[in-house]
Amino acid sequence: MKKAIALLSVASMISLAACSSSQTPAKQDNSAGTKTADTGKSGDKKTLEFWYIDPGDKEKVYLEAVERFKKKHPDVEVKTVQTPNDTYKQKFAVAMSGGTPPDVFHSWGGGWLKEFVNQGNVLEITGKFDSNAFSKQALDNSTFSDKVYGLPLGLSLAEFWYNKDLFAKYGLKVPTTWDELLNVVDALKKNKVIPIALANQPKWPGAYYLMYMADRLEGPDLFNSAFQRKGKGFDDTGYVKAGQYIQDLAKRDAFNKGFNGIPYDAGAGRQLLYTDQAAMMLMSNSIVNNVRTEAPNFEKKLDYFPFPTMPEGKGDPSDLQGTTAPVWSVSKKSKNPDLAIELVKELTSVETAQAYSDRTGSVVAVKGVNYKDEYAKRLAEQTDKAKAIFWPYDQTLPADLAELHKDTTQALFGQSITPEEAAKQMEAKAKQVLK
Repeated sequence: MKKAIALLSVASMISLAACSSSQTPAKQDNSAGTKTADTGKSGDKKTLEFWYIDPGDKEKVYLEAVERFKKKHPDVEVKTVQTPNDTYKQKFAVAMSGGTPPDVFHSWGGGWLKEFVNQGNVLEITGKFDSNAFSKQALDNSTFSDKVYGLPLGLSLAEFWYNKDLFAKYGLKVPTTWDELLNVVDALKKNKVIPIALANQPKWPGAYYLMYMADRLEGPDLFNSAFQRKGKGFDDTGYVKAGQYIQDLAKRDAFNKGFNGIPYDAGAGRQLLYTDQAAMMLMSNSIVNNVRTEAPNFEKKLDYFPFPTMPEGKGDPSDLQGTTAPVWSVSKKSKNPDLAIELVKELTSVETAQAYSDRTGSVVAVKGVNYKDEYAKRLAEQTDKAKAIFWPYDQTLPADLAELHKDTTQALFGQSITPEEAAKQMEAKAKQVLK
C-alpha cells in the first residue's frame, strides 16, 4: 500500500504551537560540496551536524532552537550548515550516496524522504517522541508502513501573492475565477506591468500551476486514482486540459521573459515583485520569509488570494496545495542518534513552533500554538475550511516519475511539447514505476 496520499481530510488538519528568543548569528555553507559531520570529539564534546535550507527569520528560529538544545546538552557541539533549496537537494543526495550525511537534516517528507528511507539511510524514530503533539495528517507524510522517519514543523500553502498597490492603481479586483484572472492579466499587460513573475529554472515553481489546475478541474481524486492506479491515469483529459491552460497563459505573455531559465533561489523572480515590475506570483507562503529578509518595506504591499476556479471545474475551490516543510529527520549513520533525536524534538518544540509562526507568517504542524501573525492567522483559518490538501507531486511520486513530472511541466510552459504528449509520457512512466 502506498503511504504518501495526496488527499487529506482537513477537519482536524492543524492544532498549533509557543514563543521566541534572541537572535543567533547564522553559520552558513552555501557550497554544493559534501560536508562530513564531525561525530568525534571537540575537546570533550560530541558533535552533531545539522543541515537546513532556509535563510532569514526561519534560520534564526532554527539557530535559537539549537542554542536551547546546547544549553540542555553542554557536552554537545552542533555544526549548522545552510544551503539554498535547489543546491541542497543535489548536495544531500551526494552526501547520502557517499556515506557522509549530516546527523539531522531538512526534508519535505513524502516521496522525497521515502527514497532515502527505502535505501536504509534514515533512522526510524517511532516511539521516541510524543505523537499527540503533532497534527496526525502532517505526521503521516513522514510515516511509511506505520514507522515514523521525521517530525514536521511547518506547513507551507501555495497561494497567488500579489502587489496590493498595483491592483489599486489600475482598479483591479482580486480574481476568483479563471476568466477574472485572465482579465487581470490583460489589464496589467496593457499598463506594461508583468502580470505574473515566474522563476521556473528548477521546474517546481511551474508545477504549482499544473497541480492546482488539475485539482480545480477534476478534484483531488484525479491524482489519487492515477497514483494508486485505480481508474483514471496521468493521461486523463483533466491533465491534458491543465496543460492546455498552462500553454494558453504562456502564449498570452502572462509571465516575464525567459522564465524557464531563471533560478528561483537567486531571487530574480521575487525582485520583479519587489520593484513593482510584476504584480503576482504563485508561490508557497515561504515568500513571506523572503520578503521579510530581502525587502521588508514591500510587506505593506503584499497580500494573497487562493487559486481561482477553472471553467466547468469539478474541484472544490477551498482545496489547497500544501507542503510539510521543514520535516526534520535523522541519518541512520549518525554516531549519536539519541542526541540527534533530541535535537529534532527541540526543533519541533512548542517554543520553536510559536517563534516560527510569529516571525515567518506560517502555519505549523505542532499543536499548542497561538497564532498571532496576521498571515499565519488567515492561513490557519483557510486550512481549517479546506475540504482537502494535496501534497506536491514531486514529493509524493517515486523519483523517476517525479522528475518526469517536472520536466514535462516545464516543457509545457516552454511550448516544446503538447499537453497530449506530456500526459502520454507521464502515464507510460507511471505504468513502469507504480505497482
